[in-house]
Amino acid sequence: MNLYQEFQWRDMLYEATPDLREVLANEKLTAYIGFDPSAASLHVGSLLPVMGLARLQRFGHTPIAIAGGGTGLIGDPSGKTKERQLLTHEQVEANLEGIKEQLSRFLDFNATNNPARIVNN
Repeated sequence: MNLYQEFQWRDMLYEATPDLREVLANEKLTAYIGFDPSAASLHVGSLLPVMGLARLQRFGHTPIAIAGGGTGLIGDPSGKTKERQLLTHEQVEANLEGIKEQLSRFLDFNATNNPARIVNN
């Protein structure tokens, strides 16, 4: 079974571009999702995209987890009535380590051909 067939079998495709089947079968893709490192642990809402990255990696593609360290340092008040507490560099780094530990249960950061990466932006 290839990745396209896996997506179909799991009823994960509603609409797709005509070339998707060929691209997934013949090219190695890189996919990413972003996380907010305001805590050392991800919430359950992150599970679905993490599982998507894990599935892509199992089929030979490269997953990247992007942690918004800059946002963690300065806060993101979008949609909030008060500002979020600012974090220190040390707090953000500790949170990133916790997130990487959680992600390592799903993603292989030591894979030979397509290791997962975590990037702090």
